[in-house]
Amino acid sequence: EPGESATAPATTPDPAATPDPAASSDPSRRLFVSRVVGGAVAAAAVGTVGYGTYGVVRGPKVKRVTVPLAKLPRAAHGFRIAVVSDIHLGPMLGRGFAQKVVDTINGTRPDLIAVVGDLVDGSVEDLGPAAAPLRQLTARHGAYFVTGNHEYFSGAEQWVDEVRRLGLDPLENARRELPHFDLAGVNDVAGEDEGQGPDFTKALGDRDTSRAVVLLAHQPVQIHEAVDHGVDLQLSGHTHGGQMWPMNFVADLANPTLAGLERHGDTQLYVTRGAGAWGPPVRVGAPSDITVVELASKQA
Repeated sequence: EPGESATAPATTPDPAATPDPAASSDPSRRLFVSRVVGGAVAAAAVGTVGYGTYGVVRGPKVKRVTVPLAKLPRAAHGFRIAVVSDIHLGPMLGRGFAQKVVDTINGTRPDLIAVVGDLVDGSVEDLGPAAAPLRQLTARHGAYFVTGNHEYFSGAEQWVDEVRRLGLDPLENARRELPHFDLAGVNDVAGEDEGQGPDFTKALGDRDTSRAVVLLAHQPVQIHEAVDHGVDLQLSGHTHGGQMWPMNFVADLANPTLAGLERHGDTQLYVTRGAGAWGPPVRVGAPSDITVVELASKQA
């Protein structure tokens, strides 16, 4: 009626129509969380790569392993071979890195030094000065070299001449009779394209099989021919121990072992993880090493 005020009937709020503050903030909260997680993952990746790079640049650490050989005479018990592979001198790892490797090897006071391939990633013209510290390598029974696959990308013949000039003895499918055992070396399989592949018969034929023989061969896959030729111990590199994910899976498929000592019949195989790195100078879960292999006589 006129003069009376109308009062609207009370209504019950519809929960579905009421904004939920928590729900309205969900998109921004999810964005914040995703950014935090993404940042943490990125930081972890950067940290891992940084640590892996530092691990390469600081230089390899010394690893020691004892290998008993049935034919090794008592007089050679404790003979120490410093094994280094995959130094990969190049634009990233230059003369300073080579000096660290040489100083580390000499510091172990080895009886013999074995440089088992992949010394360089470039020509003698470009990397000769970087390799110059190799002249300082010192061991009572000398320093020896065999080619790796990367030498054949870099001018293998020129590098063989250069390491000889620096005082190393290149074993190109050749053998040296040391006082208490034979040391042999074969070219890398990559040399086959240039007619310079491995020749086990040339390196190991006509030898006195009563003497122990240690073979330098860059790639672990060469173990099968080593077994056929009665080798007692093969020293190899090439794998980098996998270097970093996902290369470790590829390397594991292509090689009988990634690193360490194992037996194939009567032949033992030791694979060093190498001193340097190929491609990005980064190692994750596969630290670089120089291995001192100490031979043990079972007659001692």
